[in-house]
Amino acid sequence: MTTATALLPDLGDLWRLPGVYAPQADTYLLAQALAQEAVTADTEVLDVGTGSGALALLAARMGARVSATDISWRAVAAARVNAVRSRQRITVRRGDLAAPLRGRSFDLVVSNPPYVPAPGSFLRTRGAARAWDAGVDGRQIVDRVCARAPALLASRGALLMVHSGLCGIEPTLQRLSEAGLRGTVIDRAYVPFGPVLHSRLPWLRAQGLVEPGEDKEELVVIRAERS
Repeated sequence: MTTATALLPDLGDLWRLPGVYAPQADTYLLAQALAQEAVTADTEVLDVGTGSGALALLAARMGARVSATDISWRAVAAARVNAVRSRQRITVRRGDLAAPLRGRSFDLVVSNPPYVPAPGSFLRTRGAARAWDAGVDGRQIVDRVCARAPALLASRGALLMVHSGLCGIEPTLQRLSEAGLRGTVIDRAYVPFGPVLHSRLPWLRAQGLVEPGEDKEELVVIRAERS
């Protein structure tokens, strides 16, 4: 188990436009998992929902050939600027999940999708909250990543995804299994609730997602490959 103070990968000094997700504990936990992968110059990596490009740039610094996507124009712009600033070559496309790269397969897919449970069943289409809100159970994007991962993976490819325990760990493993992948929790961390969770604690408690007195969120990294 990783603690917040042990999240070590250097993601660099990243430029962001307002509304683009800033690297946080979940980003660093996923970066630590990515850093353990056997990446070479022949490794094709896809970062789904790249945000500022932090994970894509880490993969590029490790030597991989990297593509990245995001549905936000601002995120795409930020990732491209950060690639230039860090002198790394990544291909960044705007679109829903991996739609801009349809037909391609990758050795490694990484994703830090929106996963925070939020009142209401609709997905936000604008604003900063689009980077974290994911419907009443927090699974609207996580489940889609699970379902689409097999089509994105090369024969020996793997998916690395981070999300909160609030949206359910076992449901993710089950969804991956239904899609033909074998998923395993390879790392976890407990971090203090941030401003978003603090702002909706009464609702989260009413939903039974947070116990009275609970003040830390469990984050997990799941690695999945073909069964």
